[in-house]
Amino acid sequence: MLRFRPSWKFTAFMLPLFLGCVALGVWQMERLQWKLALIAQVNRNLQAAPIPIQRALSMHAGAAQYHRVVLTGRFDNANEAYVFSTNASGAPAYHVLTPFTLKDGRILLVDRGIVPERLRDPRRRAAGELKGERQITGIWRIPDSSGVFTPAPNLARHIWYARDVQSIAKADRIRLAAPVIIEADATPNPGGWPKGGQTVVSFRNEHLQYAITWFALALVILGGWAAYSISQAKLLGPIGPE
Repeated sequence: MLRFRPSWKFTAFMLPLFLGCVALGVWQMERLQWKLALIAQVNRNLQAAPIPIQRALSMHAGAAQYHRVVLTGRFDNANEAYVFSTNASGAPAYHVLTPFTLKDGRILLVDRGIVPERLRDPRRRAAGELKGERQITGIWRIPDSSGVFTPAPNLARHIWYARDVQSIAKADRIRLAAPVIIEADATPNPGGWPKGGQTVVSFRNEHLQYAITWFALALVILGGWAAYSISQAKLLGPIGPE
């Protein structure tokens, strides 16, 4: 009979590693459920009927995320901002962000869509510079914040490299009703530009793979502990008289 006496030092070293991997695996499973619920909520919001902008403004900004909204008011075309991007072929393009004044005087930023670099100057797409009172439908979005490597905006040309609503509002000297962007739907504009309907819904969901990886590492650690302990038991030899 072998003496199976796991080293307490080795066990004390391996146990936290094992428990840590298990905990991370459980956390990733919880994140998976959260992500699936988020995706389901976004799909419900996108498929629901549009809601009045007043209702969206009365909701928490996060609760209105990806809801389609209807708003009536006027574009402030003189204060367009341009956010650098690329089109489907990878060529430079710009999102046209325009302040939109509601009937009650509140202001929101509307992402009217994308234009190629040659049409960034609004004089080259004058037909699409909508005037007068308009009713538009768009998607309520909380834009991603700028990253540490995001270039500084070119204020002289009104060009930004992220949809930094606060910075754009400050440059235009306007006060936004909410720090969000309304992404205009694909309703064609006169002259064809800007081209709306640019909303992209894409969520990375690799939590299950991460969970499997952490649980697999936990099993490897457990196997390594068992193999080492068994090898030590063999080295100690059988129990019996000397």
